[in-house]
Amino acid sequence: MNAIGKILPVDGYEVVMDEQPSIDFNASLTHFYQPLIGIQAVSLYYTLFYEVDHTRQIQTHHTLMTYLNLSLDDIYRARIKLEAIGLLKTYKRREESRDYYTYRIQRPFSPDQFLREAMLSQLLLHHIGEQKYHALHTRYAKETYPYGEEVTADFNDVFDTVTPPKSAAGNHIEMEEQHMASDVMDFSWIEQSLRQRFIPVENVLHPANKKLIYQMKTLYDAESAEIEKALFWALDEDNQLNEEEFKSACHDMFVSRNNGQTIQLNDKMAASDVQPEVKKPSTKEEQLIHELETISPKQLLEDLSDGNRAPEQDIKVVREVMTKQGLPAPVMNVLIHYVLLQSNMKLSKAYMETIAGHWSRVGLKTAKEAMDFAKREQEKYKAAKNKPQKKNNYNNNYKKEVVPDWFNTRKKKSSKTAADTNVSEKEQQEIEAKLQKYLNES
Repeated sequence: MNAIGKILPVDGYEVVMDEQPSIDFNASLTHFYQPLIGIQAVSLYYTLFYEVDHTRQIQTHHTLMTYLNLSLDDIYRARIKLEAIGLLKTYKRREESRDYYTYRIQRPFSPDQFLREAMLSQLLLHHIGEQKYHALHTRYAKETYPYGEEVTADFNDVFDTVTPPKSAAGNHIEMEEQHMASDVMDFSWIEQSLRQRFIPVENVLHPANKKLIYQMKTLYDAESAEIEKALFWALDEDNQLNEEEFKSACHDMFVSRNNGQTIQLNDKMAASDVQPEVKKPSTKEEQLIHELETISPKQLLEDLSDGNRAPEQDIKVVREVMTKQGLPAPVMNVLIHYVLLQSNMKLSKAYMETIAGHWSRVGLKTAKEAMDFAKREQEKYKAAKNKPQKKNNYNNNYKKEVVPDWFNTRKKKSSKTAADTNVSEKEQQEIEAKLQKYLNES
């Protein structure tokens, strides 16, 4: 499973827990779980565990990145390991174009319970070696005493209700374990083999043994014939299954089948992250997309600066936008390239944040998706810009209707004043002419 882009820094999360772990759960996580799932997964478990009562507010995954000092891909891998080992359950919902996760913390097995789980204990044995395993077993395993035959009263033997329950609590747990094993594995072929050898089926295929057989088949990826062979090898003279001999037989067959290699947990996510051989890009656009998919934003800025060192301010802007909006590096590269082309090679923070918010809501993951989306948006913009504008058809009557009455009144008064002014000027000219004539005659 590829971990890249599975979660974003802006995705929210909350942590809940149904029941408190046992008092020695720290020993379980450190000595039993950590060798199997690694320190990063255990650190994530502790971080989520102590956030249960800290706050019930929705937080972003950027908080986890800060606490753990891990990339989002590493956090996702750690989360998947916790889920697979039974320490975490994850629920996802989508609201307002954002993903929200609920992490339900699961109580780890106590050391004694862990050692009683056949598959987990076998894995631990092969990871840490026999010497360390036996030291842990001696320290934490509880001794079992021969109590004798259980004669505990059943619920139905003591109480009576209107609708009697089908079974008591203890029997219900056994039925659940039996159903769990039978639902995922078909035991009919073992039953048939037992009957052919006249071995009582109920002596061998009771719920505890079914669970053990299923776990060993899963752990060692064993074929049905191998499980059957190991099962009959481990039956004693009373047709009882010896658990340790059955485990050893399954392990020996696994080693023999794999040329002496012992069993180890393989990280499928890490293996799937190795990208297959990619076809060499042929066109210029494919070459650009390939470059934007593989290069870092910092390197892109330096390349666009003719190999000079990228300005610290530009790097800071890119880092803030990328962190807040949770854009993958390839999409961020396309955004940088697009903004520089649109802004005359200037890295405008406000412009970049606006586009980044849009792209984040759309959910772009790859450089090709970002480039195609940017092209479509640009074409929409050009089409809207070139669309002929609708002319406003205002007629003269409309103009006349909107002219207020007070304007016409004022216009009439102004005309009258102007007429009065013209008469005064004419009289003034006549007076000046008479005065000039008088001066000349004198």
